[in-house]
Amino acid sequence: MKRITLINGDGIGPEISEAVMDIIDASGLKIDWDIQSAGADVIDSEGTPLPERVLNSIKQNKVALKAPVTTPIGKGFRSVNVQLRKALDLYANLRPCKNLPNVKTKFNNVDIVVVRENTEDLYAGIERQVDADTAESIKVITRAASERIAKFAFDYAVKNNRKEVCVVTKANIMKLSDGLFLDCFRNVSNLYPQIAKREILVDNLCMQLVQNPSQFDVLVLPNLYGDIVSDLCAGLIGGLGVAQGANIGKDYAVFEPVHGSAPDIKEQNKANPTALLLSAIEMLKYIGETQYALKIERALYKTFEQSLFTCDLGGNLATTEFTKAIIDNI
Repeated sequence: MKRITLINGDGIGPEISEAVMDIIDASGLKIDWDIQSAGADVIDSEGTPLPERVLNSIKQNKVALKAPVTTPIGKGFRSVNVQLRKALDLYANLRPCKNLPNVKTKFNNVDIVVVRENTEDLYAGIERQVDADTAESIKVITRAASERIAKFAFDYAVKNNRKEVCVVTKANIMKLSDGLFLDCFRNVSNLYPQIAKREILVDNLCMQLVQNPSQFDVLVLPNLYGDIVSDLCAGLIGGLGVAQGANIGKDYAVFEPVHGSAPDIKEQNKANPTALLLSAIEMLKYIGETQYALKIERALYKTFEQSLFTCDLGGNLATTEFTKAIIDNI
Protein backbone atom coordinates (compact mmCIF):
# COMPACT_ATOMS: atom_id res chain seq x y z
CA MET A 1 0.00 0.00 0.00
CA LYS A 2 1.41 3.36 -1.06
CA ARG A 3 1.96 5.88 1.77
CA ILE A 4 1.30 9.49 0.75
CA THR A 5 1.45 12.68 2.77
CA LEU A 6 -1.84 14.57 2.91
CA ILE A 7 -1.62 18.18 4.04
CA ASN A 8 -5.28 18.81 4.75
CA GLY A 9 -4.86 22.58 5.02
CA ASP A 10 -7.22 25.01 6.67
CA GLY A 11 -10.42 26.83 5.71
CA ILE A 12 -12.19 24.46 3.31
CA GLY A 13 -9.10 22.26 3.12
CA PRO A 14 -10.23 19.51 5.53
CA GLU A 15 -13.65 19.23 3.82
CA ILE A 16 -12.34 18.82 0.29
CA SER A 17 -9.54 16.55 1.54
CA GLU A 18 -12.14 14.24 3.07
CA ALA A 19 -14.09 14.25 -0.20
CA VAL A 20 -11.05 13.34 -2.28
CA MET A 21 -9.97 10.58 0.10
CA ASP A 22 -13.49 9.09 -0.08
CA ILE A 23 -13.49 9.21 -3.89
CA ILE A 24 -10.07 7.56 -4.19
CA ASP A 25 -11.12 4.90 -1.69
CA ALA A 26 -14.28 4.23 -3.70
CA SER A 27 -12.17 3.63 -6.81
CA GLY A 28 -10.66 0.59 -5.12
CA LEU A 29 -7.18 2.06 -4.66
CA LYS A 30 -6.02 1.82 -1.06
CA ILE A 31 -3.67 4.55 0.10
CA ASP A 32 -2.10 4.91 3.54
CA TRP A 33 -2.63 8.63 4.10
CA ASP A 34 -0.09 10.33 6.36
CA ILE A 35 -2.29 13.26 7.39
CA GLN A 36 -0.43 16.42 8.38
CA SER A 37 -1.98 19.71 9.49
CA ALA A 38 -0.41 23.01 8.44
CA GLY A 39 -1.35 26.64 7.91
CA ALA A 40 -3.06 29.23 10.06
CA ASP A 41 -4.64 26.65 12.36
CA VAL A 42 -1.30 25.42 13.74
CA ILE A 43 0.50 28.72 14.23
CA ASP A 44 -0.65 29.23 17.81
CA SER A 45 0.30 25.72 18.88
CA GLU A 46 3.50 25.24 16.85
CA GLY A 47 4.71 28.77 16.10
CA THR A 48 4.82 28.30 12.32
CA PRO A 49 2.37 27.51 9.52
CA LEU A 50 4.78 24.84 8.20
CA PRO A 51 6.11 22.67 11.05
CA GLU A 52 9.22 20.58 10.45
CA ARG A 53 7.16 17.39 10.84
CA VAL A 54 5.36 18.23 7.57
CA LEU A 55 8.61 18.49 5.62
CA ASN A 56 9.89 15.30 7.26
CA SER A 57 6.72 13.48 6.20
CA ILE A 58 7.11 14.55 2.56
CA LYS A 59 10.81 13.65 2.56
CA GLN A 60 9.94 10.20 3.85
CA ASN A 61 6.96 9.56 1.54
CA LYS A 62 8.32 11.46 -1.51
CA VAL A 63 4.81 12.46 -2.68
CA ALA A 64 2.19 14.74 -1.11
CA LEU A 65 -1.32 15.92 -1.82
CA LYS A 66 -1.89 19.37 -0.39
CA ALA A 67 -5.17 21.16 0.27
CA PRO A 68 -5.18 24.98 0.34
CA VAL A 69 -3.35 26.64 3.21
CA THR A 70 -3.88 30.24 4.36
CA THR A 71 -0.88 32.56 4.27
CA PRO A 72 -1.18 34.72 7.42
CA ILE A 73 -1.42 38.44 6.73
CA GLY A 74 0.71 40.77 8.84
CA LYS A 75 2.38 38.05 10.93
CA GLY A 76 5.65 37.88 9.02
CA PHE A 77 5.27 34.25 7.92
CA ARG A 78 6.29 33.32 4.41
CA SER A 79 3.85 31.47 2.18
CA VAL A 80 3.73 27.75 2.92
CA ASN A 81 3.83 27.11 -0.84
CA VAL A 82 7.02 29.12 -1.24
CA GLN A 83 8.62 27.40 1.76
CA LEU A 84 7.78 23.95 0.36
CA ARG A 85 9.17 24.80 -3.06
CA LYS A 86 12.44 26.06 -1.63
CA ALA A 87 12.91 23.40 1.04
CA LEU A 88 12.22 20.51 -1.37
CA ASP A 89 13.62 22.11 -4.56
CA LEU A 90 10.30 21.71 -6.37
CA TYR A 91 11.58 23.43 -9.48
CA ALA A 92 8.72 22.66 -11.89
CA ASN A 93 5.23 24.06 -11.47
CA LEU A 94 2.82 22.05 -13.60
CA ARG A 95 -0.60 23.47 -14.46
CA PRO A 96 -2.73 21.40 -16.88
CA CYS A 97 -5.71 23.46 -18.10
CA LYS A 98 -8.41 21.53 -19.94
CA ASN A 99 -12.11 22.18 -20.59
CA LEU A 100 -14.53 20.18 -18.44
CA PRO A 101 -17.93 18.97 -19.70
CA ASN A 102 -20.78 21.52 -19.33
CA VAL A 103 -18.60 24.10 -17.56
CA LYS A 104 -19.48 27.27 -19.47
CA THR A 105 -16.45 29.08 -20.86
CA LYS A 106 -15.63 31.43 -23.72
CA PHE A 107 -13.76 28.71 -25.60
CA ASN A 108 -14.01 24.97 -26.19
CA ASN A 109 -11.16 22.57 -26.96
CA VAL A 110 -8.73 24.21 -24.54
CA ASP A 111 -6.08 21.69 -23.52
CA ILE A 112 -2.96 23.58 -22.44
CA VAL A 113 -0.21 22.51 -20.05
CA VAL A 114 1.71 25.35 -18.43
CA VAL A 115 5.21 24.44 -17.21
CA ARG A 116 6.58 27.21 -15.00
CA GLU A 117 10.10 27.46 -13.65
CA ASN A 118 9.64 27.65 -9.90
CA THR A 119 12.88 28.72 -8.23
CA GLU A 120 14.30 31.94 -9.65
CA ASP A 121 13.49 34.95 -11.89
CA LEU A 122 12.07 37.95 -9.99
CA TYR A 123 10.54 35.50 -7.50
CA ALA A 124 14.00 34.88 -6.03
CA GLY A 125 13.03 37.89 -3.88
CA ILE A 126 16.31 39.77 -4.24
CA GLU A 127 15.29 43.38 -3.61
CA ARG A 128 16.80 46.52 -2.16
CA GLN A 129 15.74 50.05 -1.39
CA VAL A 130 18.05 52.23 -3.45
CA ASP A 131 16.82 55.44 -1.85
CA ALA A 132 13.58 56.83 -0.44
CA ASP A 133 12.05 57.03 -3.91
CA THR A 134 13.54 54.00 -5.65
CA ALA A 135 13.29 50.26 -5.10
CA GLU A 136 15.09 47.61 -7.11
CA SER A 137 14.37 43.93 -7.81
CA ILE A 138 16.95 41.61 -9.35
CA LYS A 139 15.86 39.13 -12.03
CA VAL A 140 17.94 35.97 -11.81
CA ILE A 141 18.01 33.47 -14.69
CA THR A 142 20.58 30.65 -14.65
CA ARG A 143 21.56 28.11 -17.27
CA ALA A 144 21.10 25.18 -14.88
CA ALA A 145 17.52 26.10 -13.91
CA SER A 146 16.55 27.02 -17.47
CA GLU A 147 17.86 23.79 -18.96
CA ARG A 148 16.19 21.56 -16.39
CA ILE A 149 12.77 23.22 -16.78
CA ALA A 150 13.04 22.96 -20.57
CA LYS A 151 13.95 19.28 -20.23
CA PHE A 152 11.01 18.77 -17.84
CA ALA A 153 8.64 20.31 -20.40
CA PHE A 154 9.90 18.12 -23.24
CA ASP A 155 9.92 14.97 -21.08
CA TYR A 156 6.32 15.70 -20.08
CA ALA A 157 5.39 16.19 -23.73
CA VAL A 158 6.92 12.85 -24.70
CA LYS A 159 5.37 10.94 -21.81
CA ASN A 160 1.91 12.41 -22.38
CA ASN A 161 1.85 12.30 -26.19
CA ARG A 162 1.83 16.07 -26.61
CA LYS A 163 2.83 17.49 -29.98
CA GLU A 164 4.51 20.82 -29.30
CA VAL A 165 6.43 22.75 -26.66
CA CYS A 166 6.33 26.55 -26.91
CA VAL A 167 8.81 28.70 -25.00
CA VAL A 168 7.54 32.07 -23.71
CA THR A 169 9.92 34.97 -23.06
CA LYS A 170 10.47 38.68 -23.56
CA ALA A 171 13.90 38.09 -25.06
CA ASN A 172 13.56 40.98 -27.49
CA ILE A 173 13.86 43.38 -24.53
CA MET A 174 15.63 41.38 -21.78
CA LYS A 175 18.25 40.03 -24.13
CA LEU A 176 20.55 38.65 -21.42
CA SER A 177 18.17 37.10 -18.88
CA ASP A 178 15.26 36.00 -21.07
CA GLY A 179 17.79 35.52 -23.86
CA LEU A 180 19.57 32.91 -21.74
CA PHE A 181 16.28 31.14 -20.99
CA LEU A 182 15.48 31.06 -24.72
CA ASP A 183 18.96 29.85 -25.64
CA CYS A 184 18.70 26.99 -23.13
CA PHE A 185 15.33 26.00 -24.58
CA ARG A 186 16.79 25.89 -28.07
CA ASN A 187 19.70 23.72 -26.96
CA VAL A 188 17.47 21.28 -25.08
CA SER A 189 14.94 21.13 -27.92
CA ASN A 190 17.58 19.56 -30.16
CA LEU A 191 17.42 16.45 -27.96
CA TYR A 192 13.73 15.95 -28.81
CA PRO A 193 13.41 15.90 -32.61
CA GLN A 194 10.00 14.20 -32.37
CA ILE A 195 8.42 17.22 -30.59
CA ALA A 196 7.59 20.43 -32.47
CA LYS A 197 9.14 23.63 -31.09
CA ARG A 198 7.76 27.13 -31.02
CA GLU A 199 8.85 30.51 -29.65
CA ILE A 200 6.59 33.40 -28.66
CA LEU A 201 6.85 36.67 -26.76
CA VAL A 202 4.77 36.80 -23.59
CA ASP A 203 2.66 39.80 -24.63
CA ASN A 204 1.80 38.17 -27.96
CA LEU A 205 0.98 34.93 -26.12
CA CYS A 206 -1.54 36.70 -23.88
CA MET A 207 -3.29 38.19 -26.90
CA GLN A 208 -3.32 34.84 -28.71
CA LEU A 209 -4.65 33.01 -25.64
CA VAL A 210 -7.77 35.16 -25.51
CA GLN A 211 -8.32 34.87 -29.26
CA ASN A 212 -7.49 31.26 -30.10
CA PRO A 213 -6.21 29.26 -27.10
CA SER A 214 -6.67 25.84 -28.72
CA GLN A 215 -3.57 26.46 -30.88
CA PHE A 216 -1.30 25.94 -27.84
CA ASP A 217 -0.16 22.65 -26.35
CA VAL A 218 2.67 22.79 -23.78
CA LEU A 219 4.01 26.18 -22.67
CA VAL A 220 7.31 26.58 -20.79
CA LEU A 221 7.97 29.90 -19.06
CA PRO A 222 10.18 31.65 -16.50
CA ASN A 223 8.66 32.09 -13.05
CA LEU A 224 6.86 35.45 -13.29
CA TYR A 225 5.34 34.93 -16.73
CA GLY A 226 4.37 31.41 -15.73
CA ASP A 227 2.53 32.62 -12.64
CA ILE A 228 0.48 35.13 -14.64
CA VAL A 229 -0.17 32.96 -17.70
CA SER A 230 -1.21 29.91 -15.67
CA ASP A 231 -3.98 31.92 -14.00
CA LEU A 232 -5.04 33.29 -17.38
CA CYS A 233 -5.31 29.71 -18.64
CA ALA A 234 -7.32 28.75 -15.56
CA GLY A 235 -9.78 31.49 -16.54
CA LEU A 236 -10.17 29.87 -19.95
CA ILE A 237 -11.50 26.63 -18.40
CA GLY A 238 -13.81 28.03 -15.72
CA GLY A 239 -11.65 29.63 -13.05
CA LEU A 240 -9.49 28.63 -10.12
CA GLY A 241 -12.20 26.34 -8.72
CA VAL A 242 -11.38 23.78 -11.41
CA ALA A 243 -7.65 24.51 -11.76
CA GLN A 244 -5.22 21.81 -10.70
CA GLY A 245 -1.53 22.18 -10.01
CA ALA A 246 1.64 20.38 -9.02
CA ASN A 247 5.12 21.31 -7.82
CA ILE A 248 7.64 18.70 -8.87
CA GLY A 249 11.35 18.28 -8.20
CA LYS A 250 14.00 15.62 -8.65
CA ASP A 251 13.15 13.79 -5.43
CA TYR A 252 9.74 15.04 -4.29
CA ALA A 253 6.38 16.12 -5.68
CA VAL A 254 3.50 18.06 -4.11
CA PHE A 255 0.12 18.13 -5.88
CA GLU A 256 -2.34 20.88 -5.00
CA PRO A 257 -5.26 22.95 -6.27
CA VAL A 258 -4.59 26.51 -7.31
CA HIS A 259 -7.39 28.17 -5.34
CA GLY A 260 -7.21 29.51 -1.79
CA SER A 261 -8.61 28.27 1.49
CA ALA A 262 -11.92 30.21 1.26
CA PRO A 263 -12.41 30.66 5.03
CA ASP A 264 -15.70 32.49 4.36
CA ILE A 265 -17.39 29.18 3.45
CA LYS A 266 -15.51 26.98 5.91
CA GLU A 267 -17.61 24.09 7.31
CA GLN A 268 -20.68 25.15 5.29
CA ASN A 269 -20.63 22.10 2.98
CA LYS A 270 -20.39 24.40 -0.06
CA ALA A 271 -16.80 23.86 -1.20
CA ASN A 272 -16.00 22.42 -4.61
CA PRO A 273 -13.42 19.58 -4.37
CA THR A 274 -12.86 19.42 -8.15
CA ALA A 275 -9.48 21.17 -8.27
CA LEU A 276 -8.06 19.04 -5.47
CA LEU A 277 -9.50 15.93 -7.10
CA LEU A 278 -7.93 16.81 -10.47
CA SER A 279 -4.62 17.36 -8.65
CA ALA A 280 -5.02 13.95 -7.02
CA ILE A 281 -5.71 12.38 -10.43
CA GLU A 282 -2.46 13.90 -11.74
CA MET A 283 -0.72 12.56 -8.62
CA LEU A 284 -2.01 9.04 -9.26
CA LYS A 285 -0.66 9.18 -12.81
CA TYR A 286 2.67 10.39 -11.43
CA ILE A 287 3.00 7.41 -9.07
CA GLY A 288 2.01 4.95 -11.78
CA GLU A 289 -1.60 4.31 -10.73
CA THR A 290 -2.90 5.37 -14.13
CA GLN A 291 -5.74 2.82 -14.16
CA TYR A 292 -7.28 4.32 -11.03
CA ALA A 293 -6.56 7.88 -12.17
CA LEU A 294 -8.51 7.33 -15.41
CA LYS A 295 -11.32 5.56 -13.55
CA ILE A 296 -11.79 8.57 -11.24
CA GLU A 297 -11.39 11.04 -14.11
CA ARG A 298 -14.12 9.31 -16.13
CA ALA A 299 -16.45 9.42 -13.12
CA LEU A 300 -15.78 13.13 -12.59
CA TYR A 301 -16.41 13.88 -16.27
CA LYS A 302 -19.62 11.86 -16.21
CA THR A 303 -20.80 13.85 -13.18
CA PHE A 304 -20.24 17.08 -15.10
CA GLU A 305 -21.96 15.63 -18.17
CA GLN A 306 -24.99 15.08 -15.92
CA SER A 307 -24.81 18.81 -15.01
CA LEU A 308 -24.26 17.97 -11.36
CA PHE A 309 -22.36 20.92 -9.88
CA THR A 310 -21.58 22.69 -6.64
CA CYS A 311 -22.88 26.24 -6.28
CA ASP A 312 -19.70 27.95 -7.55
CA LEU A 313 -20.32 26.40 -10.98
CA GLY A 314 -24.01 27.26 -11.03
CA GLY A 315 -25.31 24.06 -9.42
CA ASN A 316 -27.01 23.39 -6.11
CA LEU A 317 -25.14 20.38 -4.73
CA ALA A 318 -23.44 20.43 -1.36
CA THR A 319 -19.87 19.18 -1.12
CA THR A 320 -21.04 15.83 0.24
CA GLU A 321 -23.73 15.46 -2.45
CA PHE A 322 -21.28 16.23 -5.24
CA THR A 323 -18.82 13.74 -3.76
CA LYS A 324 -21.52 11.06 -3.61
CA ALA A 325 -22.43 11.72 -7.26
CA ILE A 326 -18.85 11.06 -8.33
CA ILE A 327 -18.67 7.92 -6.19
CA ASP A 328 -21.95 6.68 -7.69
CA ASN A 329 -20.46 7.19 -11.17
CA ILE A 330 -17.39 5.19 -10.18
